Amino acid sequence: MSDKDFSAGMDSNARKAPVRVAFVTRRTSAAVRVKDEEVVMTFPDAFLRIVVAVEVMVFALVLLALLWDAPLEGLADPLHTPNPAKAPWYFLGLQELLHYFPPVVAGVLIPTLVVIALIVIPYFNINIQADGLFLKDRARRVKIFAAVALGLCIFLAYFEVFDALAPTVVVAAFGCLAALWAPQAPQAGFRRWLVSKPLSFWIMTWFLFVLVVLTAVGTFFRGPGWSWVWPWRS
Repeated sequence: MSDKDFSAGMDSNARKAPVRVAFVTRRTSAAVRVKDEEVVMTFPDAFLRIVVAVEVMVFALVLLALLWDAPLEGLADPLHTPNPAKAPWYFLGLQELLHYFPPVVAGVLIPTLVVIALIVIPYFNINIQADGLFLKDRARRVKIFAAVALGLCIFLAYFEVFDALAPTVVVAAFGCLAALWAPQAPQAGFRRWLVSKPLSFWIMTWFLFVLVVLTAVGTFFRGPGWSWVWPWRS
């Protein structure tokens, strides 16, 4: 090394010249001065952003309510029950499950297991670094993922829950792609993004995907007697 590799100086900025020897006097405190902070304070920075976002959302909802009427039906008539009698949109996924499973399973067991899973999963095998699911202990994790996906597909196929089986197969297919790409160092944007996703991403993606599909099927594809109908047919 040459003499230019080393220098002695008096400075309090620890990031301005990281490769150096610095002497800090008693009256000078070491400080890091950066323009773009990696983290922000909860108050007021994050809090004010949330308040602005909520106000914008409320303004948009009020504007929509003033311009368009809600698609409400007439007053309820106890002598005339509509066919089909559909639940609100946020319960249509659950109502769709009632079409396939007994009421105790679809109305009690499955929602309870989902709520318990959403509470327990974040505390199971905490991954602070949010590493990809198949980047560590790949062989073991691939076997577990394949067994769970295959068992879930068989369960849904046995009860003929095809509108939940389709998103399950899609998510499992993307998971298999991530497992195949994991040994290499992905360079493409999509490959790098898919391989880097942790277990929580795959579980929540499957849950939300199935919920959206079940809600869409219950909204647009269910007619009298909860039979399958195409939306473009009267």
